[in-house]
Amino acid sequence: MARLGARVVPGMFAQTHARPDLDQRTPLEILMTEHALLINEAMAALSRYELQVCARQPFGSLSGGQQARLQILLLELAGSTLLLLDEPTDNLDLASAEALQEGLESFSGTVLAVTHDRWFARSFDRFLVFGASGDVYEAASPVWDETRVDRQR
Repeated sequence: MARLGARVVPGMFAQTHARPDLDQRTPLEILMTEHALLINEAMAALSRYELQVCARQPFGSLSGGQQARLQILLLELAGSTLLLLDEPTDNLDLASAEALQEGLESFSGTVLAVTHDRWFARSFDRFLVFGASGDVYEAASPVWDETRVDRQR
């Protein structure tokens, strides 16, 4: 069981990130209407996730990586201070994964990610391991083979 602090606002991103409610709307329109951003502010936010080039394309026509990055930006703009990411780089090409990582680096809150992406995992500074025995413990670096970890506590 976990308890969140009084000022923690979680935002969840799942690897199945279909959003039919956004399909016909452009990223620029979404940011300006749902988050009351002026055009310059909206374009600056989109550029942090390298989305300015597709600002006027309908969401449904964006690549999977662009859709994923926009949805994480929307969580951030909605006030999330804790991003819970389930395989955020799954099915992303290298350029999209790099843009996502760069966008997350500018996020001022906490990011908790479940990932099998070794490259993406290296950007984090703390690692929790869910061991085969059911124990959860912290490791100094990402662990890909749980049996290799020296669990001196």
